[in-house]
Amino acid sequence: MSKPSTFSAPKGVPDYVPPQSAEFVAVRDGLTRAARLAGYGHIELPIFEDTGLFARGVGESTDVVSKEMYTFADRGDRSVTLRPEGTAGVMRAVIEHGLDRGQLPVKLSYSGPFFRYERPQAGRYRQLQQVGVEAIGVDDPALDAEVIAVADAGFRSLGLEGFRLEITSLGDETCRPQYRELLQQFLFKLDLDEETRRRAEINPLRVLDDKRPHVREMTADAPLMLDHLSDTAKAHFDEVRSHLDALGVPYTINPRMVRGLDYYTKTTFEFVHDGLGAQSGIGGGGRYDGLMAQLGGQPLSGIGFGLGVDRTVLALAAEGRTAGSPARCEVFCVPMGEAAKSTLVPIAHRLRAAGIRVDLAYGGRGVKGAMKAADRSGAVVALVLGERELEAGEIVVKDLRTGEQHTVPLDDVVARVGDVVART
Repeated sequence: MSKPSTFSAPKGVPDYVPPQSAEFVAVRDGLTRAARLAGYGHIELPIFEDTGLFARGVGESTDVVSKEMYTFADRGDRSVTLRPEGTAGVMRAVIEHGLDRGQLPVKLSYSGPFFRYERPQAGRYRQLQQVGVEAIGVDDPALDAEVIAVADAGFRSLGLEGFRLEITSLGDETCRPQYRELLQQFLFKLDLDEETRRRAEINPLRVLDDKRPHVREMTADAPLMLDHLSDTAKAHFDEVRSHLDALGVPYTINPRMVRGLDYYTKTTFEFVHDGLGAQSGIGGGGRYDGLMAQLGGQPLSGIGFGLGVDRTVLALAAEGRTAGSPARCEVFCVPMGEAAKSTLVPIAHRLRAAGIRVDLAYGGRGVKGAMKAADRSGAVVALVLGERELEAGEIVVKDLRTGEQHTVPLDDVVARVGDVVART
């Protein structure tokens, strides 16, 4: 009988397995912790939503909606889509659960997988992992600066250094229409292909985001939003910059920045790391003042970001840095015989109850194999128990960093080991 064929992960979907997965967790948790310190509460979002939520909220002219969404009919013949981004889902939840009727701003954070059908390459995956925040209900430049500073603090908490923050303003409802008309007049004079011309009709800013060299060359002299801001939008942007200066968050102004989603207004930003090559963005976001009303809610403003966990892991590697520890545990128990195992299992349980990470050599392996397993686990302490120690009511505590070992009474082992781990 032939051997059954094996399976591989879907194309463009990375696996994170030990020991590398420890770094993934450290990056995700580090970025999330920065949001927690600023008062952002957790929200858990559905993996899939009504397709119309993203079509209306993200924008039908975007590549995300027109080319990249995983959309399918469920068994009730309803069109649903695996979430390609987080903001629209958060806004839907805020409206549905009436969070906007309480204290403002509503400050929420989330993390998890998002899905886009893109051409896989380093840093660009079809299942991408993000940490995001949204601050909804208050139009305050100081809040814009806080959101940006939270992202900056998250990256720096991981030891990342070689990134830069680029910011711009995409204007507001008082100046966007006039700028849109001005930009379209410029674009419609160019020799654009049919698809690009159609994009210029729907959302001309998208054309400025085109990465093709010949399109970038044609649009090099296009009018820029920063040169056509209303007094209100300009004052808002100037105040955001002033707050960032006060917070010590360095930035550069990029007047040609266009984010990949249609809902952005006013403050828009991106974190870039040149060590990643073509996929240099490690996170970004902006203000979206009309999105809630567009999704059927109150006309409240909002600002948020999405930070790439996958790309941050790659950025750390590009700098020769790591985050987190690959160690699975702090203490590894080595029983020699069934009686020793019966004694060590409850000891391991008591150590875990004390907050210490503990593993045990299962399967009756010999001492040599068990000690190799202890070394591979990353533990700092090994507890070795054999028949002689059992008879004496003692256990061997071995420091795996120095090789030193001594015996302690079995009744004292939890306290003694706790002291050793606390000193590491």
